[in-house]
Amino acid sequence: MRLSRFFIDAPLTLGSHELPESAAHYIGRVLRLGPGSAVQLFDGSGKEYLGELSEVSKKSVRVDLQECLPGMAESPLQVHLGQGLSRGERMDWAIQKATELGVAQITPLISERCEVRLKDERADKRLAHWRQIAISACEQCGRSTLPIIHPPQALGEWLGVEADLKLVLHPVATALASHPQPRSLAFLIGPEGGLSDQEIEQARREDFHAARLGPRVLRTETAPVVALSVAQQLWGDF
Repeated sequence: MRLSRFFIDAPLTLGSHELPESAAHYIGRVLRLGPGSAVQLFDGSGKEYLGELSEVSKKSVRVDLQECLPGMAESPLQVHLGQGLSRGERMDWAIQKATELGVAQITPLISERCEVRLKDERADKRLAHWRQIAISACEQCGRSTLPIIHPPQALGEWLGVEADLKLVLHPVATALASHPQPRSLAFLIGPEGGLSDQEIEQARREDFHAARLGPRVLRTETAPVVALSVAQQLWGDF
């Protein structure tokens, strides 16, 4: 039987813990797990904890953590994805798959052709929603460390990101070729309407190399999946 695995947004140690309300509700009321059920928990520190539920009630759940294990190792190649903001499920899908593929950081980007505008309280809610998407992806794929999801940022501000290699995907550029093994990589993906010529040129001035992934123009939510898969082939699994 598959072992249930959950992220707990609080530091974990061996011993008895009362779980946060949101996790307790999901484990006890949604999954209906009972005392004695085996669980695997992680807190984003890179460690995994094995244990079993000791108490389950309508209001609280306690777990007895009995063993601490090293979690899945993160890639030595640190990937920072700059993802043009897109609508609803498209953005969710891009964040989910980028998390599963091992990116270290994700920054939603506001660009010239971006159709999504987020301000104040709505931006905070979307950021919390994207973080939960990443948490769920980590629970499913086995990652022990969460990617950092930054608040939405203007494209021009993000272009100064530090990385050994910086790539912007553009359908009329030359094919993505192998570069010397980088330690850090920044990928720029445009929104649904694509990046403008001025934005591509601005990226080039910030040392981004323009590259394409093939003869077809990819959707904004598909491009990061293909780009990260190609990067894995060129520079190793991450």
